[in-house]
Amino acid sequence: METVRTAWFFFQDQVLGMKWLNELLGRGLTALGLDTDNTWGGILRFFLYDTIKIFVLLSVLIFAISYIQSYFPPERTRRILGRFRGLWANTLAALLGTVTPFCSCSSIPLFMGFTSAGLPIGVTFSFLISSPMVDLGSLVLLMSIFGGRVAVVYVVLGLVIAVIGGTLLEKLGMERYVEEFIRSAPRIETESASLTRRDRLEYARDQLKATIKKVAPYIFIGVAVGAAIHNVIPQSWVETVLGDQNPLAVILAVVVGVPMYADIFGTIPVAESLLFKGAGLGTVLAFMMAVTTLSLPSLIMLKKAVKPRLLGAFIAICTVGIMLVGYFFNAFQQFFI
Repeated sequence: METVRTAWFFFQDQVLGMKWLNELLGRGLTALGLDTDNTWGGILRFFLYDTIKIFVLLSVLIFAISYIQSYFPPERTRRILGRFRGLWANTLAALLGTVTPFCSCSSIPLFMGFTSAGLPIGVTFSFLISSPMVDLGSLVLLMSIFGGRVAVVYVVLGLVIAVIGGTLLEKLGMERYVEEFIRSAPRIETESASLTRRDRLEYARDQLKATIKKVAPYIFIGVAVGAAIHNVIPQSWVETVLGDQNPLAVILAVVVGVPMYADIFGTIPVAESLLFKGAGLGTVLAFMMAVTTLSLPSLIMLKKAVKPRLLGAFIAICTVGIMLVGYFFNAFQQFFI
């Protein structure tokens, strides 16, 4: 048992966390005459370490997940979801959301396609909530920084929000608040072409290139902000505003996170630095969930597909769920870190 535990921590710290890279960069920068203990040296070390680590993990994750995605084109996914009803359908939709696009704006076109194909509103919203919030990429990246326990519980709670949120929207009879052009869109049955192994590898490669190109700016910005927080902002400031002693910290994190637009890869460096400086674990996780699930650009896009009442219900359910997750992690932080 001890051997398994040791192997797990090695995998978590050295393979996913790449702590060896941080040490290597520290020695390299020191050899070049830079003091990594001062502000600018610390910023440079943090920026290089997090940027390299995220891009390496991201490349492996996107390629692997895209290869899996090639087995689930939209039409096949719709047929699979159409076989189930009730809670099982919502649960399956939430699980399928974990192997789909990495941000909410990419998930909305799929949501619109599933809705126009006649899938229940609860099922499509369970998919829409889980897709940006708890994809497999977030699981691995969270594990690399916060550890396996935090990552697994985060994903499980995200899936619970997706399932409950979709179920509530369906029980409230929100189907009538989907825009008419989506509900009346003609259903077109198409058979997906059979892909060879080479086709799937090429698809994964193309998805990797497209996704890296799209998310790279957010990663650079996120890492730069994280480096500044880590090395410039006084810890006392972060503890006062976002620490466990402030009961409104989670609410503040959600309010600040909503107007932003980034994916999980751009928000993790910021969350990592805030936690290091004394912010509550639940506070930084709530911030990440708010940015990825309720970003203002995605809400503007979603408004074109649904009426204000449904949009408002979606925002309210997600906000309450995210805040509950934040307060849960803050209350039990000592068990996770």
